[in-house]
Amino acid sequence: MKAIITVVVLLMWMPTAFCQESDTLIYAQGKITNAATKEAVMAKVFYRSEPYGNIMGSLSGNSFSFPLFDGQRYSITVEAPGFAPAKFLLDPVTAVDRKVVKDVELGLPGSVAKNAETTHSAGKILTLENLIFNVGTATITKESYPELDEVVHMLNANPNMVIQLEGHTDIKGDPKLNMKLSQDRVDAVKNYLVSKGASKSRVKTKAFGGTMPISRENTEAAAKLNRRVELRILQN
Repeated sequence: MKAIITVVVLLMWMPTAFCQESDTLIYAQGKITNAATKEAVMAKVFYRSEPYGNIMGSLSGNSFSFPLFDGQRYSITVEAPGFAPAKFLLDPVTAVDRKVVKDVELGLPGSVAKNAETTHSAGKILTLENLIFNVGTATITKESYPELDEVVHMLNANPNMVIQLEGHTDIKGDPKLNMKLSQDRVDAVKNYLVSKGASKSRVKTKAFGGTMPISRENTEAAAKLNRRVELRILQN
């Protein structure tokens, strides 16, 4: 009889304990929309825990929700036909009411010039995805020229446009040297644009070094993500 009572007590306790554990989970959630029209977009969402990827999965739809187990950060990639993929890092320490909310706006794919007609309003930020420098230097590789030529084309097609080139490095090394390197790189990009006919007064520069990383993970993938030059449209 005593054994039967013990089993009953355990059965009564287990659902309560499971609910309490579930209640402590933090969830990532968000909506997926077209950056230009704000309409919902059906997309595929891939997620993985960082830095080791021991938890991963995928979802489909115009929104997403999944648990962030063990307090780990997660990277997500959102892909939809006809749009450029979007990548983010989600950190559970930013949760409010056990939710990390990240709404995703998908932009059109392709080069800066092809996006100009829909993304050239003031305040927009475009990443120069194909801009490559020799390691540790401000020397632009030849592979970068086609994209930079398209920036010149964009400026010529929008005579009132003023842009700002913003340089970012990874977070490794000497902060002062990183700041100098990011300035040297945006200066090199500006010099190239001007050499191709862009107006010097319409191209501003600003260096951030490693002060504004996209990711603070101690991985090469995160460092590569942080090393970038962004083009901010100040006026048009």
